Amino acid sequence: MISVKSLYKQFGDLEVLKGIDLQVEQGKVVVVIGPSGSGKTTLLRCLNILEKPTSGIVEIDQQSLDFSQKVPSGKIADFRRLTGMVFQNYNLFPHMTALQNVMEGPITVKKEEKAKVKERAISLLHKVGLGDKLDFYPFQLSGGQQQRVGIARALAMEPKVMLFDEPTSALDPELVGEVLRVMKELAHEGMTMVVVTHEMKFAKEVADEVIFMDDGKIVEQGEPKEIFENPITDRTKQFLRLIESGV
Repeated sequence: MISVKSLYKQFGDLEVLKGIDLQVEQGKVVVVIGPSGSGKTTLLRCLNILEKPTSGIVEIDQQSLDFSQKVPSGKIADFRRLTGMVFQNYNLFPHMTALQNVMEGPITVKKEEKAKVKERAISLLHKVGLGDKLDFYPFQLSGGQQQRVGIARALAMEPKVMLFDEPTSALDPELVGEVLRVMKELAHEGMTMVVVTHEMKFAKEVADEVIFMDDGKIVEQGEPKEIFENPITDRTKQFLRLIESGV
């Protein structure tokens, strides 16, 4: 489903990704962990080309982009539609209701029929537990509710892959669970997901594979049990000790 080969990303003289190779099978959940500045978010943003890689190949659902050569903007736009992205901050349109936020992409980008989109949007908002908030504006919703609207909005585009960038990091602790529950449901339904998070419990329970990144590289990867109970590298062990101690 996802294949990344020799992915590099530079911002000026700063090399943020240093030759990433990654494979994600259809229906699998991959959780990416690591310290701040390790390149996790940049990797995610390169998967849906919000950041254009300096070089390397990114393939999703048999569509491939090779950044060793110039890639047409139209091809990037088509490629981006394969992914749904959920950000740290909810990025909802403040002047639109929850329902309008979810409907906007399919109508504006995909030019779908409004009645059909509305029906799907209502269904998705019910799916994320917000069927009673269709006409609420973002300022009337809690952070957890706004993030769930964000998930519904991404799903409305019918992506092949869902990408989550620290989806609970901006939430109060008591609101984290409601977002993670929706993500767990998506995982159980077989949605292919790549999740950058500090929620280690979620990683242990839901991930098919955990990737530990540091300094722009994949240091270690494997099943959650292997990574959390028997890490191989000293750097992984050090990171997990710090996380467990709450530092």
